[in-house]
Amino acid sequence: MIKVNSLTKQFSGHVAVDDISFEVERGEIIGFLGPNGAGKTTTMRMLTGFLHPTRGSIEIAGFDVMNNPLEARRHIGYMPESCPLYTEMRVDEYLKFRAQIKEVPRREVKTRLGAVKDQCGLSHVSRRIIGQLSKGYRQRVGLADSLLHEPDLLILDEPTAGLDPNQIREVRELIGRLAERHTLLLSTHILPEVEMACKRVLIIDQGRIVASDSPASLQKRLLGDALICADILGDAAAIEVALKTIEGVDIVMAEPLEDGWGRYRVDSAVPDIRTRIFDCVVSKGWKLRELHTESRSLEDIFVAITRGETLPEVTS
Repeated sequence: MIKVNSLTKQFSGHVAVDDISFEVERGEIIGFLGPNGAGKTTTMRMLTGFLHPTRGSIEIAGFDVMNNPLEARRHIGYMPESCPLYTEMRVDEYLKFRAQIKEVPRREVKTRLGAVKDQCGLSHVSRRIIGQLSKGYRQRVGLADSLLHEPDLLILDEPTAGLDPNQIREVRELIGRLAERHTLLLSTHILPEVEMACKRVLIIDQGRIVASDSPASLQKRLLGDALICADILGDAAAIEVALKTIEGVDIVMAEPLEDGWGRYRVDSAVPDIRTRIFDCVVSKGWKLRELHTESRSLEDIFVAITRGETLPEVTS
């Protein structure tokens, strides 16, 4: 669905996107992540044909975006971060106007408006003036606009930016429904949403793709199989020293709890050392009330990669 090869964009000598290549298959749900200024929005604007690259190529559904932009755009539904809406227009009026611009056949306009309003939960506000809607509903109007021409690919740039928690939940549920029917490229700072919805993530930093994998595989590369968490009662300094002597332990992080208990997070290159930790605690006569694996979140992965940590390759 998307094929990007050696894509580069320079602005007055500044390299915003630096020789990136990636592919997105039909039906994939991809999270596109990066810190502010990393090149996400610039990349999305090039993918949608709104910005011409300095060099490199982009294909959307087999059509070259530079050489055949109109055909490529017919396959794309794009919602930019700051969705440009005519706020003085009513929802129906605006969507009809946008359908004409997108060359939706006149006989199909009414059907398409009904479909996108149903998909985006707008039917009951169709006569409302857009400027009088909440930001959450204005985001829905932007999504409905991107769906009018029945695109194969949806590109959404920060669709939950500026929304309150309830609005974020509503838009997240809507995106989840849309993902069932479309290839989806999603840029957002709400990393738990990406972790729940996306099968693969692309992480861009300083204009370059620094990671491309499933959240689970990135997690394994960051921290082996797991972080071990143990709640132990005893002398904190002695416990920390003893845990560090266990074969395979790399790092021990201690956190004091109530009534003399401590929580110890053990990072190890060995797949699972819970038995070794248990044996160590028992041999010292300490009390153990909890011992479990603790996985790393996508946020942990994102922070590690964008701080320059190199992830090892996963070995089978």
